[in-house]
Formats: sequence, structure tokens, C-alpha cells
Amino acid sequence: MLTGKQKRFLRSKANRLKPIFQVGKTGVNDNMVEQISEALEKRELIKVSILQNCMEDKDTVASELVEGAQAELVQIIGNNIVLYKESVENKQIQLP
Repeated sequence: MLTGKQKRFLRSKANRLKPIFQVGKTGVNDNMVEQISEALEKRELIKVSILQNCMEDKDTVASELVEGAQAELVQIIGNNIVLYKESVENKQIQLP
């Protein structure tokens, strides 16, 4: 689990990130979860945007992504979800 201090640190880093995934009408599927897991392994911190036509609630989408990718939810801001997962091979972010 991330502490409040770590979440603040990650939020400041995520501020300048652009969303690299979009959740649309079909919602979260296995293929998307797999791709997000791979992206997290490479980048550690990513932003996922939820489109207007998504049928699911953003909290539901966030929990599905967190569970599927075994990631940490940093924050949900507007229609964006920020996820963090410590990389095994590409460790770049040093948490406080």
C-alpha cells in the first residue's frame, strides 16, 4: 500500500503525463488489462482516460484495472485514472 506522502509524490509526477489508454463503451477487457500491465512494467506510472460513452462508473473501472494489473490506484481525477506499479526490471521512480 502507498502512504499519503508517496501518493502526493506520484500525483505530482503524473501531473504532466498524457493518458495512454482509453476505456470506451466496451469497458475493461482482458486484453486491455494485459496491455496496461505491460505499460506499467515499462513506465511504472500511467494515466488512463475514461471516455464519455463508457457504460461503467469510473470507480468500477478503476477497481477492475487495479485488480487486473495488480497496480496501486494513485488517484481518480475527472475522467482520468492514475495507476502505479513498481517495475521489476525498469525501476525508474524512487518513492519517498
